[in-house]
Amino acid sequence: MKKKSMLDLHRVDVEQYKAVEKIPVAVVLDDVRSEMNVGSVFRTADAFVIERIALCGITATPPKHEIHKTALGAEDSVAWTYHKTALEAVEQLREQGYKICAIEQVHGSVSLEEFPIAKGEKYAIVFGNEVKGVSQAVVDASDCCIEIPQQGTKHSLNIACSAAIVMWHFFNALKL
Repeated sequence: MKKKSMLDLHRVDVEQYKAVEKIPVAVVLDDVRSEMNVGSVFRTADAFVIERIALCGITATPPKHEIHKTALGAEDSVAWTYHKTALEAVEQLREQGYKICAIEQVHGSVSLEEFPIAKGEKYAIVFGNEVKGVSQAVVDASDCCIEIPQQGTKHSLNIACSAAIVMWHFFNALKL
């Protein structure tokens, strides 16, 4: 087998990407402290044609070297906004018709594999701080909480890993 070239992959440039139809998913980062995690989320959002990212609170915003190092330019292709708080972001997204889904381990959460994703709906998926998770205020304001099933000794995944799993799941259900 031979590795595919960039021509084989039929990739578009940044301007063409901006015109590509996106899946109706917004990612909200609630006080994510690692710029490398932020960059990874941008890169994954680009791969799965996520509509936009809301960077909130202490979450770093481009341009930053560490974001670029992992985003590899996706910070230029994926639309993003900054909000003082994640609660502010989810309230705005709710007003725009998004269903707010915190990705968090809570009593009454729905397993990702059982969460019903409906075409025609818009979703905002909220990822939290590397240590504290999604803030309780945002959990309280969410329409639902989704949990990634796990069985190991650790109780959580890195936020970039969690975001990749969840974005792929939504992309797989909503791809055009």
